[in-house]
Amino acid sequence: MMAIKEEVLMTQVDRRRNRSRWSVAALGAVVILSGVLCASREGSDPGRKPTGYPQLVSVEPLPETAIGGELCALVPAPSPVLLAAALRQERSTIQSTSAAAADRRGVLNRPPLRVIRDPYPTYSAVAVDPKNNEIVLQDENLFQLMVYDRLTNTPASARLSEPKRIIGGHDTKVEFNCAIYIDPKSGDLYSVNNDTLDTMTVFSRNQRGNAHPARELSTPHRTYGIAVDEARDEMFLTVQDPPMVVVYNKYAKGQDKPLRVLRGNRTGLEDPHGIGLDTKNGWMFVANYGNVAAHPDGGGNSLPGRGYGEMLPGSGRYEPPSITVYPIRASGDTIPLRVIEGPDTQLNWPAHISLDEEHGEVYVANDGTDAILVFRVSDSGNVAPARVLKGPKTQIKNPTGVYVDTVNNELIVANMGNHRATVYPRTAQGDAPPIRTIRTAADGTPALQIGNPGAVAYDSKRDEVLVPN
Repeated sequence: MMAIKEEVLMTQVDRRRNRSRWSVAALGAVVILSGVLCASREGSDPGRKPTGYPQLVSVEPLPETAIGGELCALVPAPSPVLLAAALRQERSTIQSTSAAAADRRGVLNRPPLRVIRDPYPTYSAVAVDPKNNEIVLQDENLFQLMVYDRLTNTPASARLSEPKRIIGGHDTKVEFNCAIYIDPKSGDLYSVNNDTLDTMTVFSRNQRGNAHPARELSTPHRTYGIAVDEARDEMFLTVQDPPMVVVYNKYAKGQDKPLRVLRGNRTGLEDPHGIGLDTKNGWMFVANYGNVAAHPDGGGNSLPGRGYGEMLPGSGRYEPPSITVYPIRASGDTIPLRVIEGPDTQLNWPAHISLDEEHGEVYVANDGTDAILVFRVSDSGNVAPARVLKGPKTQIKNPTGVYVDTVNNELIVANMGNHRATVYPRTAQGDAPPIRTIRTAADGTPALQIGNPGAVAYDSKRDEVLVPN
């Protein structure tokens, strides 16, 4: 009998920042099982003919487990109170209940051989509440919002810093949370989900733990960035695919429709991510990865219908990353006022952006080069940044979130590549070290960056597991 040993690799979730097409509500992981499949006549299904290759012999539904897995043990530095304990207990209860239900259905609960998963929070976005002296960070790995005192600084000898409060758990509807906005008047937290839950959730500044959102808004699939025009009570959201900017009333909820939509083949929107507003000059800035295809209907000032489906087949192409600038009230198939694009810009996976209206500057979290790029609001074309913050001393690694705190004259960066947020003087440049650091894991702990695995493969020659994100 010829026995063929195989490893079956499955993804429990589908997320790294933005690029999924499938997903389930669970923590980012790659699960590896092992088994033996016989491809001989002996002991085989009598109706199955041997082929000499592995064959599918049965399909078993997996248990519908909720968010599971033990949260990292938070060692306070300096707080002695472990606020995450309640969240860990809540997740454990959900997991146990779901497992029991699965057993009642007769589902085989077969444990994985091993699990590759990052157990620590990973920061995808950041915002500052200067009124309450707090920094709020989106943890996209464990699906939670973490609130810190603004002056938190993790000592080198400490494992991590304990947050003041955490919002996370099944009832929060926080999932693949990639953007954060803080209402400057009320302190409400606006949290954008990107891949699985097409819902933006809003929490009051006093909510914590596994709390139901104070308000929810249904949003287009793959919504990513957020910016708000407080004077007009208008909220701007970017959508990756189909590429759009949708504008809602700031207090929209439920199934409310957008006030206007910017989309079309002439807009230059190409997998848009970050968005920033210059209300002083009346401009809207959008960061684009560069992936684009044609709108079948050309574009317009409304959301595509349910039958819209994919972009025009065969029209996809890769363009250089860019920052596109529009009138702040642009809608429909509007051509950009100007475009920042070209090799001198150093743009590479530009994620969130932050506008400093007072000093006329645009800050870009440049994920692909481990850098923060600063442009003038009037820049256009293939122009070099006015400043670049980059280098080993900066501790910047795969930055996706950036925030300019003009009240305290500081710059805060959310790094997905090393479990930390870093703080600098607003005008920092070059290889400047941070003045403060907020860490969620021991110093030197690598971030696995498994967040959106669309597939998994095994390289037998190199004995490596390949996880495209």
